[in-house]
Amino acid sequence: MFNAIGRIFRTPDLRRKLGFTLGIVALFRLGSFIPAPFVDFGNVQACLAASQGASGLYELVNLFSGGALLQLSIFALGIMPYITASIIVQLLRVVIPHFETLYKEGQAGQARLTQYTRYLTIALGVLQSTTLITVARSGALFPSGAPECSQLITNDAWYAILLMVITMTAGTGLIMWLGELITERGIGNGMSLLIFTSIAAQFPGSLWAIGVSRGWDIFAIVLVVGLAVVVAVVFVEQSQRRIPVQYAKRMVGRRTYGGNNTYIPIKVNMAGVVPVIFASSLLYLPALIAQFNQPAAGETPQPWVVWITNYLTKGDHPLYMLLYFLLIVGFTYFYVAITFNPDEVAENMKKYGGFIPGIRAGRPTAEYLDYVLTRITLPGSFYLGLIALLPLIAFSVVGANSNFPFGGASILIIVGVGLETVKQIDAQLQQRHYEGLLR
Repeated sequence: MFNAIGRIFRTPDLRRKLGFTLGIVALFRLGSFIPAPFVDFGNVQACLAASQGASGLYELVNLFSGGALLQLSIFALGIMPYITASIIVQLLRVVIPHFETLYKEGQAGQARLTQYTRYLTIALGVLQSTTLITVARSGALFPSGAPECSQLITNDAWYAILLMVITMTAGTGLIMWLGELITERGIGNGMSLLIFTSIAAQFPGSLWAIGVSRGWDIFAIVLVVGLAVVVAVVFVEQSQRRIPVQYAKRMVGRRTYGGNNTYIPIKVNMAGVVPVIFASSLLYLPALIAQFNQPAAGETPQPWVVWITNYLTKGDHPLYMLLYFLLIVGFTYFYVAITFNPDEVAENMKKYGGFIPGIRAGRPTAEYLDYVLTRITLPGSFYLGLIALLPLIAFSVVGANSNFPFGGASILIIVGVGLETVKQIDAQLQQRHYEGLLR
């Protein structure tokens, strides 16, 4: 293992790519601690210490920003606007035929879709930065209720608010550019690596907080359970159902083509972390609406606001957990149905002379693929729901903060991006040394 790591740094091209990637990651983390204009950094730190982490409303966004959201830094929005824009553009392929046509045009069409994603990212950056600044001005960003938390912004003038919105939106655009630079000149997928960095940066602080607040015996138990969860996630993420495919031989002139055997890999978790993001965002909306309808001092709150506050803003409530789990299961089926089209796969197989042994080409192949996909998605959706509930269960049982590291979107992204990056490094080592990183 150490020899393989040594080969990475002895290979000039690979060493240069790795150094470039680490430099961009360091720049990204530095921007997460630079406060935006007109932000009182002292009051922000005092509120962070008093609240001990994010509230349930901003948990996901704060997670993907590496803690920069609650620090109101220039990178406060993190990579979340780009993730949301990418998902929206992907879903619009089903609704807008022009988007589906661009997707099928190959590299040129997908470049247009990428440009649309960038424009939508900037628009979402403006919207989310405006919402964040409004919440910070109202004093509702932190749940502690300390007097400092209502004085986070030193200047309420319109030009100050405009400058903050422009700064945070520009930070989102810069993060998007840094991610694309890593993809072009570094190692791995840039956006995924930046998300990986944001989440991994919070692991030491979250674990230390558990040890200090709950004792080191609980810390040891959490660490052992966390390692077991990581092993289980790696096992499931690597699991797949391989559907055998055979291609008939065909003669073109004097050459024989086809006749080889391959397979279609259908993963247990084909949806990745997207259903968790969908479910979190949907549960976030009622709480956000209720927050902006809080009564003034001395007034009685409306019944629906009280109900949402009691049941849909606390992650340790059974109703919240049940809704969260059911939404993840539903969104898993929804997203898999959008991203994997059995009819299209069956048509492509028929076009190139491929068939599944024992299944007729065409409609029977599509029905068989749909049959397999529907049944393999069920355990995958349950797995996603259970992994996503781990932080909420830990919050109820162990008393950890809401950024509990071993569960939810965090562990799925850490494992997925880590495995993909190691595979890319391994492939590049094999090209140069005929021996990869892993044996």
